Amino acid sequence: MKHKLNFIITLITLTVLLLTACTGINSTGTGAAEANLATSQGYGVNGQATENESLQITQPAETEPAELAEDESLEEDTVRPEGWSEETHSKDADPNYEVVFPQDEVNRLDITISPENWQLMLEDMTSLYGTFGTNARNTGAAPGGQPGQGQLPAGEIPAIEGQPPNGDAQSMGGRPPMGGAPNNGEQDMAQGNRPAGGGNQVEDDETNPVWVPVTINFEDDTWTNVGLRFKGNSSLKNTWSSGSYKLPLKLDFDEFEDDYAEIDDQRFYGFKQLSLSSNFKDSSYLHEKVAADIFREAGVPAAQTAFYQVYVDYGEGPVYFGLYTMVEVIDDTVIETQFEDGSGNVYKPSGAGATFSAGSFSEAFFDKETNQDEADYSDILALYQALHAENRISDPETWRAELETVFDVAGFLQYLAVNTVIQNWDTYGVMSHNYYLYNDPETGLLTWIPWDNNEAFNSGNVRSLSLSLDEVNANWPLIRYLMDDPVYQAAYASNIESLINGAFNPDTISARFQELHELIRPYLVGLNGENEGYSSIQSEAAFDATLDGLIEHVNSRYVAANAYLETIR
Repeated sequence: MKHKLNFIITLITLTVLLLTACTGINSTGTGAAEANLATSQGYGVNGQATENESLQITQPAETEPAELAEDESLEEDTVRPEGWSEETHSKDADPNYEVVFPQDEVNRLDITISPENWQLMLEDMTSLYGTFGTNARNTGAAPGGQPGQGQLPAGEIPAIEGQPPNGDAQSMGGRPPMGGAPNNGEQDMAQGNRPAGGGNQVEDDETNPVWVPVTINFEDDTWTNVGLRFKGNSSLKNTWSSGSYKLPLKLDFDEFEDDYAEIDDQRFYGFKQLSLSSNFKDSSYLHEKVAADIFREAGVPAAQTAFYQVYVDYGEGPVYFGLYTMVEVIDDTVIETQFEDGSGNVYKPSGAGATFSAGSFSEAFFDKETNQDEADYSDILALYQALHAENRISDPETWRAELETVFDVAGFLQYLAVNTVIQNWDTYGVMSHNYYLYNDPETGLLTWIPWDNNEAFNSGNVRSLSLSLDEVNANWPLIRYLMDDPVYQAAYASNIESLINGAFNPDTISARFQELHELIRPYLVGLNGENEGYSSIQSEAAFDATLDGLIEHVNSRYVAANAYLETIR
């Protein structure tokens, strides 16, 4: 054992001496190489960081043809498209509202679609909604996909999906019922791409128009293989049938990431999805924007909006499709930026269950936009149960307390005040759609978020609800039950009073309408305005008259709100 130990010690000693000798021989050359390597990596010879420390991570951008993928989920050899930057294209960038949603200028967006994909989109629309321009005076499309310049026939009112049947509601001399029986699923609802039967109006990927990859150009930057499709319900169907290509659009910047690894998690200045509203049935082009602005100013979460000139090149050069309103997508960035915690359930209710009437609950009526792998609708069911609890009449104080543990009642009453004052009929109380519910993890409450406000500010619309809401029946219990409760009715009235002295102050809103009208006018009428077949504007005079109509509407609603408040004081 002793001999073995001596042998091992001797072997180690010889090895150390040999290594020392080799190091001495090559010390000059190796030391210089190590010093040069350390310096090139941004470190001094002694390991101290130098001014070039950042160069150890990436080379200067101007020396690279395209930025390498920064996401570890990508393959090492995946190269991002040319021009990709964190600020403009990366998921890591915060949403840039100043760039995407400017409040004092009109942006331009260019969309390039291959002729084959454009034809695919048109054929898909034909399969969903029938021949283009079937309800137009001049039907059909001209060569190259140009619109047939059709318009809705005089006196014809487009069918509106989800419109309440006459049934049990008040007939009101042939007028559509207001606040009466909703579409309760008993009538056939086969409209275009909507499921027939059951009243289920929920959109899904199987019935939406087809997605195609396109190229987006904005300012000096390019986004490749972006998902594009037509979107909407009645707005899409009726625009297509009227013979106009001023169709609403939706963009998804990483829809095709599975097909094109280089665009994995692609964003548009921090936004994954964006909606382009065509301002259907709004010749002022201001309803969507100003309604959303008033909601947010009044403390109701709502999407940001901005105006965009949209040009589409489907193989024949850029064609001006007209002025659109860009709308922020609720389940993309609204919940991320307007709530402390964006991880909760987002629902887009539609159909009979979206009325919350007794016995109407079904998961099918609540399209889950987030957390889709979790088949848990207990938060929605809890709202149904609390709303219809037996103690609503016998013990209203307990009923209110229990309802407020699952539903942001204060937020809903604020929404209801705004929506009723501005007269926005195409939503809850008349139509069982056009709102979202968000289960806010910070509060544990379902929060109401309005959506699709193009029908706001319509004076004299027979479907609009009165400020008293007396005509609304129990088929719309979120309105009827709350208005029947003295505490909630008083809160609603207080919200109206605050609104007309704040976010809906006539002078402020009228000035805003005037400012926006002047901003968008050059892009709608005149030499650079919209073209026939891509516009709902009949003439310059007709467009200018919409401003007077809006200002008159604001003033009349201010008077009406004050008159209502006088009746309950």
